[in-house]
Amino acid sequence: MTAHAARTGVWFIGARGSVATTATAGCAAVAAGLHPPTGMVTETPPFHGAGLPPLTSLAFGGHDTLDCPLPKRAEALAAGGVLPHGLPSAVRSELTAADEEIRSGGPLPGDTRTDEELVASFAADIQDFTRRHGLARTVVINVASTEPAPGEDDCRLPASSLYAAAALRAGCPYANFTPSTGLRSPHLREAVDSCALPHAGRDGKTGQTLLRSVLAPMFVQRALPVRAWSGTNLLGGGDGAALADPAAAAAKNAGKERVLADTLGSAPEGEVHIDDVPAMGDWKTAWDHIAFDGFLGSRMILQTIWQGCDSALAAPLVLDLARLLARAHELGLTGPRPELGFYFKDPDGGPAGLPEQYQELLAFAERLRAAR
Repeated sequence: MTAHAARTGVWFIGARGSVATTATAGCAAVAAGLHPPTGMVTETPPFHGAGLPPLTSLAFGGHDTLDCPLPKRAEALAAGGVLPHGLPSAVRSELTAADEEIRSGGPLPGDTRTDEELVASFAADIQDFTRRHGLARTVVINVASTEPAPGEDDCRLPASSLYAAAALRAGCPYANFTPSTGLRSPHLREAVDSCALPHAGRDGKTGQTLLRSVLAPMFVQRALPVRAWSGTNLLGGGDGAALADPAAAAAKNAGKERVLADTLGSAPEGEVHIDDVPAMGDWKTAWDHIAFDGFLGSRMILQTIWQGCDSALAAPLVLDLARLLARAHELGLTGPRPELGFYFKDPDGGPAGLPEQYQELLAFAERLRAAR
């Protein structure tokens, strides 16, 4: 069965959140020709003929602990300006079909199931979805809210790692688009090493860190020492509420700081602050203040302001990852895929700068084309 004859599943962890809802609605809109595939790198010429599953072949499902139906969630996003006016109505049937495939996640308060029972239940949900729809494969992508990093003495796996373990057990390629632990738990090391499945990165690179990964190499290549790099994020919505937890914010900021340390060679002075501003809804403003030295020690400053919608930035990248991992799985590629580091703050190896990561991704596209 060829990639174009088969259907491919996309199983979202956090399937009723802003990113998953935007990706599901956006896929339907682009597939129907209602909107162009803006932001989808896999729809650019270098990826034509790479054997990626077409958008029309994708089937959506997932886990979530929320019970707000996808059509209603999409209407709220449209009211907030994230989705175009009228789009939720235009793709209501696709949203309804995806919503019917969302299963209850967890663990919820009072859940007495063990980690093993939870993993088995989640894996069974994914396998049932794949089997009922006759899918060639299902890609699992975590787009849930950021969770705090687990403590050294925690005896239970964090929720993100339970879902990641379930993905491996169900035989599914996996990507973690959040800063949460996912496959990086030491308790999953043996399962990851022996899974023979492609998987990719941690923490999607969408806004502020995307800009940092472009600017930091510029300073290095132009021999301009960075003395300090500070930043502030103002955001609302579910992310703002989740990141109001200092532990969750620390997990998020670790990825932002890692990009600078990896590129500059060491972490400059300065921190990133995240403020929850509920009135901003799903929109975000990110401000950076960069102090650097010029010729003969002249002191210089660069300031940037990024204003955008995280879910609209993330959704096309999530769809890219689903297609690329599905193709990698079809070709029998296994293990961490450093070629997909272009999409992540914390990639699985490969270069740190965005230009170099893009070249790696283009080389991967050529490899996929050659395998047809």
